[in-house]
Amino acid sequence: MSAQEARVTRLQAGDMHAIIEGGELVSLRAGGHEFMHRAGEPGWGHSDTEMFPIIGPTQDAGYRVQVPRANAVQDQHGLLRELPYERVAADAREAVFRKAYAAGTPVPNSKYPEKSTARWLVWPYAFTFTKRFILTEAGMEVRFEIEAEKDMPFMVGYHPAFRIRSAEAQVEAGGQAIGIAEILEVGDRALPVRTCTEITLQDTKALRIKTEGFGHFMLWSPDPGMICIEPITFYPYDASPAHLHKGFRFLGDRPELFRCVLEPV
Repeated sequence: MSAQEARVTRLQAGDMHAIIEGGELVSLRAGGHEFMHRAGEPGWGHSDTEMFPIIGPTQDAGYRVQVPRANAVQDQHGLLRELPYERVAADAREAVFRKAYAAGTPVPNSKYPEKSTARWLVWPYAFTFTKRFILTEAGMEVRFEIEAEKDMPFMVGYHPAFRIRSAEAQVEAGGQAIGIAEILEVGDRALPVRTCTEITLQDTKALRIKTEGFGHFMLWSPDPGMICIEPITFYPYDASPAHLHKGFRFLGDRPELFRCVLEPV
């Protein structure tokens, strides 16, 4: 078995099939219909990732984010995506992946030097981030659990990307219909959908996205053939880069739990 094959986890439940590579959901199929955008297709270079412990750009603030403790050096959307997932459990329908970070550990920034001047990223708190995939005959549930010391500040977002096949595709959220052209026009700031826990992508086959814990979405598309529908705890452009800390939540006595369900309809 090659190293790449060892990173692949395949789940099946009835007519639902999923493929996970290194903790990234690269394929979700129902009845032969593929929902996930794949790396190598026009647009974004991933299928999914997470935004943690911050959401949003930091370049204009010198890659510094204000926190109660020490110094936080973060590039856009945080350092979690720079850490590798470890698969800790898997069976036919479920897989669990985990990332652990020790407080103050410098993490190489993959954007340096081509897209960033921040060579190392640092967060002054230790945390464990667990991502659990549960496939049922109705769809895919993705659960996130954040464990850290009490009062650690954080934001969290899930960043899945979906294929679009129809020029008439649109997003339905909160009683409004949003066309792909409108999302493309907003550009990299992404279009916020505030105080929302459920969105439906209407395409040649519809996909419903239901969430718990996040509270909001933002919609981003760099290409008409794909869209990212991103559950978030905070829309970063509601604050200036120097005041991004206004969007923090703070960890309580228990781990924080978040849930996203991808359900073909």
